[in-house]
Amino acid sequence: MIKEVIVVEGKDDVSAVKKAVKAEMITTGGFGFPKGVMERIKQAQKRCGVIVFTDPDFAGEKIRKKISSEVPGCKHAFLPREEAIKDKDIGIENASVESILKALEKVRVESKEKREEFKQIDLIKNGLIGDGKSSFKRDEIGKILGIGYGNAKQFLNRLNNYGVTREEFNEALQKINE
Repeated sequence: MIKEVIVVEGKDDVSAVKKAVKAEMITTGGFGFPKGVMERIKQAQKRCGVIVFTDPDFAGEKIRKKISSEVPGCKHAFLPREEAIKDKDIGIENASVESILKALEKVRVESKEKREEFKQIDLIKNGLIGDGKSSFKRDEIGKILGIGYGNAKQFLNRLNNYGVTREEFNEALQKINE
């Protein structure tokens, strides 16, 4: 049983997540956010906390950013893209129970204060920018750290905003370089 309320995009996501865990859920209805949904998310955050668990696509990222900007202190779960694809459709509803459980085990809290533990030079030095394999490496490290995939700018923000430590980062680098 998860004590926080999990926010997903649609009814099919609810069905998939309920196969993996017992939890209260709120659906955003896509990017539209029907009347009252954001208020329910704010109330849930005050009452017991919220885990934002949106699809690993452009729309899911926009929804995640919208919730983050209006509801501070949310937790975030990220599902790797390849674990959410079925017949060219990307979504949590396509993920296995195991993938959903793994994503929820790696939940991260977005920090409130501006943190600059990592800088662009860290990404350059480690081949996470400007290398033919940069995108692949960011994706792999994002999976290990539970921060999802992002372009270089998003990835740097996630490293800093989701409290990734230097030690965790170095261990993840070591794993992908083995």
